[in-house]
Formats: sequence, C-alpha cells, structure tokens
Amino acid sequence: MPGAHQFVQMDLAAGLLYAFFAFFFVLCLWLHREGKREGYPLISDRPSHPLRVPIEGFPGVPRPKVFKLKHVDPHLLNRRERDLTGLVVPADGYPGAPLIPTGDAMQDGIGPAAYAERADVPDLTFDDELPKIVPLRAAPGFTIGETDPDPRGKPVVTLDGRIAGVVVDLWVDRSEMILRYLEVEAAGAARRVLVPMFLATINSAGTVRVISVTAAQLAMAPGIAQPEQVTLLEEDKVAAYFGGGHFYATPERSEALV
Repeated sequence: MPGAHQFVQMDLAAGLLYAFFAFFFVLCLWLHREGKREGYPLISDRPSHPLRVPIEGFPGVPRPKVFKLKHVDPHLLNRRERDLTGLVVPADGYPGAPLIPTGDAMQDGIGPAAYAERADVPDLTFDDELPKIVPLRAAPGFTIGETDPDPRGKPVVTLDGRIAGVVVDLWVDRSEMILRYLEVEAAGAARRVLVPMFLATINSAGTVRVISVTAAQLAMAPGIAQPEQVTLLEEDKVAAYFGGGHFYATPERSEALV
C-alpha cells in the first residue's frame, strides 16, 4: 500500500498571518527593550545579593541614544545619573523602600525638587543662534502689552506672607514670544534670582504672589552664572526648586492630609 503523504499548503492569507505574528513578536521585544532606557540596569539593594550584579533581563539594555542637536555637544547628553549618596536614606529595611531626604531636599534636588543633568549651555534661537531666553533689557523690540500688568518694581509676597523682594525685570522667550521668568532682587540677600512666571500670580494692585516658597527660601533659590542668559541646566534647577517647594517648603506640605 503506498505511503500517505501530507502536504502543507501555504496561501497568501496564511503567509500574511504568519508575517503579522513575526512582526508583532519583534515589536513586543523592541518595545520592551526601549522601555529599559530609564532605571536599568537594576542594582539590587539587598546586601546578600551575590556581587550586586546589575540586572538587565531579556532583552538587554539598549545602546544610549545620541541626539545631534544644533548647538549642544552630543557627548554631553550621555551622562550618568546623579549620585545621591548621603542625600537620602531608605525609610525602611525592605528592598525598594521610599527614600527620605537627609537634608534640605529643595537645595539638594531630591524627589519633587529633582532636576535633570542638562547641558550647561543656553538654548539658542533657530535663525540667528542667540540665547533664546533673556531679560527685556537685553531684548530690543520686546515690550509688555499696554493691557497687560507690568510687575516691574512691584513687591513679591511669598508663602509666609512676607515681602521677599522686588521684581526688577522680566525674562522673555524670543522664540515663543512669552514671558518665562521674573527676575527678583531678594530682600536682604544682595542677589537676584529667577522665579518661573507660571508659578507666580499678579493681582490687580500689581503685587506678585509666589506661594511655592517662603521668603527665606526664595532668597536661597539657585542662581545663574551670567546676568543676561540662562543655561538649560540652570533652567531645570530653578524650575525644580520652585516646583519642589509645593511639597517641601513647609513640613505640613509633605505630610498626609488625614
């Protein structure tokens, strides 16, 4: 009796189905690999872990990306994460316990006040490659609209109800045509600091309210190296400091509501 033969027939529909399965499998692996760009390789915080070997899993950590920006050295973008040794301690002894700041979290850049290690160069305009964010005194042709309040010369009142300083200038984004920062001369500190415009309110009388920090904290805000330009790193530090004040400015803000 002749042997029976089985034949596998492949038509276009079956081929497309298998191709879709293969594509979807590769896509899942690629997405899982791309998801390891932040927080990997994992380092076990268990003292008994053998040699504390970095854990990557499968697939492994992808190669670092290099963003070729117009005015920033690509090598500056592949930095290591900030070393927080001595700045935080675990809240408990179990792995993955929350980290508690040991000092001034706003000054140390911890938790909600954390900042990214961006390039320490100013952002530039696209056409003429000039610093993008500058004070109005260094931006010819830019003025405050006639119907808009002008806070220059007005007092700045902080969370504790004290007058923390006076607005001396406004910083404008020459590409986006909006105000980015208030330049405040801190009372009794003999220094000027930048306050994010979107964290300040101006009432009808012209008084500026900044409720994210106290007067003392405003005077200790991160400064800038150049009087008429701000770098990407300085911007991140300023934004993180005042944003973190909504959690760290007073002990009550970081406590539970009930």
